[in-house]
Amino acid sequence: MVELGQEVGGLLDRLGVDRALWSEGSMPSVTPLTGEQIGMVQVVEAATIDEVLDSASAAFRAWRNVPAPRRGELVRLWGEELRAAKDDLAKLVTIEAGKIPSEGAGEVQEMIDICDFAVGLSRQLYGLTIATERPGHRMMEVWHPLGVVGVISAFNFPVAVWAWNAALALVCGNSVVWKPSEKTPLAALATQAIFARALARFGDAPEGLARLLIGGREAGEALVDDRRVALVSATGSTRMGRAVAPRLAQRFARAILELGGNNGVIVAPSADLDLALRGVAFGAMGTAGQRCTTTRRLFLHDSIYDGFVAKLKTAYGSVGVGNPLESEVLVGPLIDRAAYEMMQDALAAAKAAGGVVHGGERVGDGASFYARPALVEMPGQVGPVLEETFAPILYVMRYYDLDAVIEQHNDVAAGLSSAIFTTDMREAERFLAASDCGIANVNLGTSGAEIGGAFGGEKETGGGRESGSDSWKAYMRRATNTVNYSDALPLAQGVSFEI
Repeated sequence: MVELGQEVGGLLDRLGVDRALWSEGSMPSVTPLTGEQIGMVQVVEAATIDEVLDSASAAFRAWRNVPAPRRGELVRLWGEELRAAKDDLAKLVTIEAGKIPSEGAGEVQEMIDICDFAVGLSRQLYGLTIATERPGHRMMEVWHPLGVVGVISAFNFPVAVWAWNAALALVCGNSVVWKPSEKTPLAALATQAIFARALARFGDAPEGLARLLIGGREAGEALVDDRRVALVSATGSTRMGRAVAPRLAQRFARAILELGGNNGVIVAPSADLDLALRGVAFGAMGTAGQRCTTTRRLFLHDSIYDGFVAKLKTAYGSVGVGNPLESEVLVGPLIDRAAYEMMQDALAAAKAAGGVVHGGERVGDGASFYARPALVEMPGQVGPVLEETFAPILYVMRYYDLDAVIEQHNDVAAGLSSAIFTTDMREAERFLAASDCGIANVNLGTSGAEIGGAFGGEKETGGGRESGSDSWKAYMRRATNTVNYSDALPLAQGVSFEI
């Protein structure tokens, strides 16, 4: 087998990434598949950050005057370049983020899909005509580009999250500055190179329209604190959101926060149990539990608890765990040692709270960190069940009454994704009406959102929305315009002011 470092070099060459950017720097890129170093990436200097933001500001001033359908043409070309590069970029995502190949390919497909969505959107940035109480007047709302959009992304979706934001921001008339995770810089460099090819084909885009800041915390802080950045879309932990939100609020900047998710699933007595088993298994074990939408809490009705848990134990004990490049496995590695240690700490806390742990042990040794997914039977929603651990841990609890379990389901700090498995229409509708999450599903799991719907959650998930539906409005500013085409000046609400 070709060493991963060599394979990555070949991928980056084909994707058009300058070798100096990934082989002559100071930031190591380490693959979680083996723990070996696969690149040394150049880190942005403080002076360069200022230049990047200056160029992005200038690019915005030019780009906002380009007609929206023409802006959509750039995104269309970007989608074409992504289609051509899909296999190579997907494999790079697998190597650098540790995803199984189908998930790596699925992430790039998300990028392609959001490009398609944004191209159509470029001809649909509609405002409203609003009824006015004043004769001879017309009132309307108009949407205008916002400014420089900063994007801070996490390792678990190293390329798709940037695309969700960038595709919409660009067709809305904004420029974009991206600070990727320090754990996945090579995927970011490759994505930027693909976008550069679309820019070259487009021909007349302003310089600085989409820039990349590879670095540590200081690069992210620059986006958060600089008045030239009108909006920051930040994906990461709730702890990160607590640091970012007040700093943005202090300068009255906008925020799209996509933070933690302690996602729950209820399986009712009427459920199709085979369907539920598949939905829960993917939701809990996919991406090695490292999705913000990962299923972390499972509520089983007492009448089906024992049989369903027995099937889950079988699935957890037999699922393939290992290097996804070497075998047909469904669960790849945790991103690093720290993630594995957090998983073990959570399992220890669960045992201390009365939980019975099945699985969770390390698989293999060396510099990579593979772990068998853990199924934990808990006496109630206590201890670590109330917190999000970014690892494949599923806490299982009994319930007896639907209304009571919905209240229990909602009784956590995060509010991202939720689901119920039931064939009872009344149960389904009661759940959808009561779930306090941004995503609520019936008869499918918590993971696997499509780009057509707005993605995001409530409470400590941050309240942000990305991707589809009318999420584009977050990247624009709204103006209400009133035109008086009469020769009188009536005032609203019947106010009289004659001089």
